[in-house]
Parts: sequence; structure tokens; C-alpha cells
Amino acid sequence: MSRRFITAQDVQRTTGKEIVVDENTIVTPQALEVASALGVAIRTTGGQYSAPAPDRGPDAELARTHLPQLPEPVTDGGRDGTGVVVTVVGRNRPGVLAEVTARIAALGLSVEDISQKTIDSYFHLVLLVNMPEGAAFDQLKSSLECGDEVDGYVVRVMHERVFGYMHRI
Repeated sequence: MSRRFITAQDVQRTTGKEIVVDENTIVTPQALEVASALGVAIRTTGGQYSAPAPDRGPDAELARTHLPQLPEPVTDGGRDGTGVVVTVVGRNRPGVLAEVTARIAALGLSVEDISQKTIDSYFHLVLLVNMPEGAAFDQLKSSLECGDEVDGYVVRVMHERVFGYMHRI
């Protein structure tokens, strides 16, 4: 059975103020944003639209329990889904690890796991940071992440559930 997808372009092409879709139709997040901006309601014959649960393919069961948009973290191998993955890449120089971990410590967070590798004159660092309940992800992200290379390295911060979903095979 094939599924129908509604994209942002589909919403932009509509002439009405409502789109009625089948219960199994997938409406992309971008389509939902465009619909909201244009005042177009997306619904099913049964009421308000909600994304159908994954039901096909070898990853369907895993996706039902590990998609990043799930409302509650799911335990996976002892992890509670509240960690943050911090990646750091740049030219190797003394003090980079100390700088990054000092910023993490200043926010009252702790490093749970660390992996570091130096290749030629570049280092690659991956940290798993524990985010206790009530800790501000946005504050950690803005404190560590930089859009361009700053101080010779680039830092990226993402929730561990998103990182796991992006890097699954």
C-alpha cells in the first residue's frame, strides 16, 4: 500500500482554506508550517490531523520508540534519553578539551562519556553530556555552539535522541 505525502508545495498550491487528507497521509513538518502561516487547516475526515504511527519497514518498531519528536524519552540500554551530544572538530592545540569541559561545568552539567581522536593536525571530540531535569538545553547550545570556526574549532550540540536517529543504520 502506498502512502500519500503532503509537502509545503502542495499547501502553497491549494486555493482553499482547508485540506482534508486520509488517515494514513503523511504531512511533512514543512507543510504544517506553511499551512499554519497561510491559515490553511489540515484535517482528516475524523477530525484534526495527527501523524500516523510508523508501521512499515524493518525500522518501524524502533521508530515508534525512538523518534525525536516523541513526547517522553524512552529508555534504551540504561540511557534515559536526556543526554546531549557535543561534537568538536578543529586544529589540535593545547587546552581545547579544558575550554569545552569548563563551559559545560559552568552550567552545572557533567560529561558522561568522551571520545577523542587526533588525525594529522586535527582533533575530533565527541562528548555525551548529562542534562538533569530542569537544565536548559538552549543555554548549553548557545554557550557552546558556534556557527563558524571560532578559536580554531567548531562545536555542534544536539539532543542524543536526534543524534541517534540521524546516525542509525
